[in-house]
Amino acid sequence: MSQDKTIAVWQQRIRLRVHSQGNGRALVYFHGPWGLTWDPFLDALAQTFTVHAPEHPGTTPGAPNEIYELDNLWDLLLCYDELLDGLGVEQAVLVGHSFGGMIACEMAALTPRRAHKLVLIDPIGFWRDGEPVVNWMALEGPEMRQRVFKNPASDAARRLFGDAEDAAARVRVTWAMGSTGKFIWPIPDKGLKKRIHRVKAPTLLVWGKDDSIAPLVYADEFTKRLSVARLQVVDNAAHAPHLEQPEAVARMVREFAGT
Repeated sequence: MSQDKTIAVWQQRIRLRVHSQGNGRALVYFHGPWGLTWDPFLDALAQTFTVHAPEHPGTTPGAPNEIYELDNLWDLLLCYDELLDGLGVEQAVLVGHSFGGMIACEMAALTPRRAHKLVLIDPIGFWRDGEPVVNWMALEGPEMRQRVFKNPASDAARRLFGDAEDAAARVRVTWAMGSTGKFIWPIPDKGLKKRIHRVKAPTLLVWGKDDSIAPLVYADEFTKRLSVARLQVVDNAAHAPHLEQPEAVARMVREFAGT
């Protein structure tokens, strides 16, 4: 059974909408920079877990200005910590994609007790001068689709970005990128390397083999700094393997975190 709830945090100044579905151990999903869409990947996870998927501040329809209540990354992390209290979730499997992967990892470092296990899907958070993370905010629509998806004409791409002529979808995605980009650009390295040693949860890294936004070399940055981590590479996928191969990636998560 699915339900939406809105929880007020940050001295009642921010109202976060959370989509919840399923039964079982709590799993909190932090979406990527293009906003939240409830997709087949989350449906598959909800067969095993109680999935809670919050919308990033400012991306909820009708509440765009709430993003202005947060000044920096630490405000955002504490906001999410208050949200978990509001949900009654003391500990959960934390899953995040891209920007959301960085947030999930930062949450596991900020409050290690929160993370039962950690799943990071093509996360950002580190920087190599020779192989920089691509600034997707500077990409035109067609190129962004080509970098996020191995098949930019797929149903998964349409669910995330809408059709080419869908003006409302373009506005939604653009605002979501601005609301998340506030916490990562101009360089998506906000000091995670100084804090990642605090992560105690076993971690699964899932990476699209053909990711040209956060190249596969960044998996090395995470695995060498996390005390317990393993990597699974997904063929025929780019920066969003859980959207392109939802059943396969959901199975990886279930096998890793379902016990």
